[in-house]
Amino acid sequence: MDSTPSFTNRLIHEKSPYLLQHAHNPVDWYPWGDEAFEKAKAEDKPIFLSIGYATCHWCHVMDHESFQDQKVAALLNDAFINIKVDREELPQVDSVYMDLAQALMVSTGGWPLNLILTPDLKPFFAVTYLPPEGRRGMMGFPQIVKQIMELWKSPERERIIEQADKIIEIFANNIETSGTALPSEITLEKGIESFYDASDPVYGGMKGEPKFPLSYQIEILLNHARKKADSRALFLAELTLDQMARGGIYDQLGGGFSRYSVDERWLIPHFEKMLYDNALLASAYAHAAQSTRNPRYQEMAEAILQYVLRDMTSPEGAFYSAEDADSESQEGRFYTWTPPEIKAILPSPDAERVCLYYGVGPEGNFEGRSVLHAETPLEILANQLHISVEELRTTIDRSREKLLQKRSERARPFKDDKVLSSWNGLMIHAMTKVGVLFGKKEYLDAAEKCARFLRKNLWKEGHLLRRWREEEARFPACLEEYAFLLKGVLALFQAGRGTDFLQWSLEIMSIMERDFKAEEGAFYQTDGKEPLLLRKCEFYDGSEPSANAVLAENLIILYQLTHDAQYLKMAEDIFRATKQLLEAYPPGAGYHMLALQRYYDTKAPLVIVALDEHKSWQGEIEHALRESTDPHLSVIWKYRDDLLLPKIVPWLEDKQPINATTVYICDQNRCLAPLNEKEAIEMAIRNL
Repeated sequence: MDSTPSFTNRLIHEKSPYLLQHAHNPVDWYPWGDEAFEKAKAEDKPIFLSIGYATCHWCHVMDHESFQDQKVAALLNDAFINIKVDREELPQVDSVYMDLAQALMVSTGGWPLNLILTPDLKPFFAVTYLPPEGRRGMMGFPQIVKQIMELWKSPERERIIEQADKIIEIFANNIETSGTALPSEITLEKGIESFYDASDPVYGGMKGEPKFPLSYQIEILLNHARKKADSRALFLAELTLDQMARGGIYDQLGGGFSRYSVDERWLIPHFEKMLYDNALLASAYAHAAQSTRNPRYQEMAEAILQYVLRDMTSPEGAFYSAEDADSESQEGRFYTWTPPEIKAILPSPDAERVCLYYGVGPEGNFEGRSVLHAETPLEILANQLHISVEELRTTIDRSREKLLQKRSERARPFKDDKVLSSWNGLMIHAMTKVGVLFGKKEYLDAAEKCARFLRKNLWKEGHLLRRWREEEARFPACLEEYAFLLKGVLALFQAGRGTDFLQWSLEIMSIMERDFKAEEGAFYQTDGKEPLLLRKCEFYDGSEPSANAVLAENLIILYQLTHDAQYLKMAEDIFRATKQLLEAYPPGAGYHMLALQRYYDTKAPLVIVALDEHKSWQGEIEHALRESTDPHLSVIWKYRDDLLLPKIVPWLEDKQPINATTVYICDQNRCLAPLNEKEAIEMAIRNL
């Protein structure tokens, strides 16, 4: 049987898994670029721009229903120049057109994102998923295409172009890059109060559905609980962490979190798993373990990272992007179970106990099958079964391993194996944080290996590139790539993994200041060298945190480490530009609030460990640092043979070991007297 595809388009030459998924569509797709733009102008055709990503469920649905359909494809090819964009490869394109689409649709948007553009790239129509046939008063995709084609060829065309010009003009006139005043601590307090009003007191997270696991909101609440002894903040943070850990949004067998849950109980997930979500959630659970000393949170943080190391790590040590929601043409098929499937694997009474614990019943909770979730706490279920908690825990643990092994024999969801420097930066930070907090060298080694891979393969001629796949590094980095990578690289330096990581951090920051900084303002999303309709500063948190917010956090840490006031000034420029958003809609600026908490923590300690030639007491000092509950603690490890550190941070020149390993404890204003006795060092660090 001939398996040669009937159609092949220009996307076949791309590396993006998403674009390659569409390479055999009958639609005459172009990648984003000059060839398509010039053809649209030459043929005087509008552009059909379709944006998505490789693990997007509704992108798959629209591909199957419409883009693989020859009749629909013929309509598209006749009416438009068709362009496909992977939003993860070109986030700046996605960001600009998502903003414009939301104005056109008067909605929140989503993916797939489909727009009709004039030949000079200005949008005049936008929609997300569209069915091939009209439903419930909504026109089908082919009807929309025909209607737009008729309008384009009619006298109404001039009005369409005028409308597109007006939208761009409005957005261009409303791009804000700077502000005059810093958001106050009162603004921060009011923002946290708004979280209480919007929080779900039963299941945690924000009220309503769908529910997204907003990790930085959890970290804000943990910081606030620590500083203000506010029991409400701690309750909501722990409630959210606990409910997510018990829900179906968490992969109870393999670890890792799905993108979001479609219900308010965290029960039924949208099954795709994204690297950035898991990096941010691992960090949040580690922060909770540090704050509360609850070992369950450490277990969760490590389970997430074990999933990443097992399933999402390349042989070279870089981290893959995502796993799909679908397998065997069904959403969630890989993750769901029935009682007969479990009873075929586990003996009695283990099978019955597991079904009770994970809520697997004959009716199922998702299309006749069950998403595993641990709604009833172990202690309560053990009491109901009249067995000890230890016996039930042992049963669940050994059964989990058997079920995971059996599940590994199923057809796996598609894995998007491209390496993104931005998301890898977040995972480097998470691996480093967990490794440092819990003394786990495995995670520190993985973080360093990934960072050195990025340095070798995606750092070219003093600039960062965004994507690596199949030996190809491509696409100039935007602000989020630099900012997220800087977050991870700074963490590695503070973990004692080498001064070259601090030097790299300063290089990264220098590029951002030169190429992305608005004069007396925040940082643009792009360097202005590519043909985009708008160059903007991005302040909102979207599916990922605001790059400006992450950068502000990095700048405060750089100021702590180097005492260079220029870094603090640039952080303040970002906060000034964000003030209006913080006051109007705090949930949209969650990561800015997290960075502001660090900014206003002027007593945040910096511990400088000047090791003697024998590196005496290093292990004991590391252990004492792990016992600190201060999330804003920064650390510099100063080795005797490190000649680079004093050159790039001159104020550290005199921080030398005095007869033995010596510790200097500083804040932004002063350093205490040096300590060089082991017991005094350990006590001082524990009292931070």
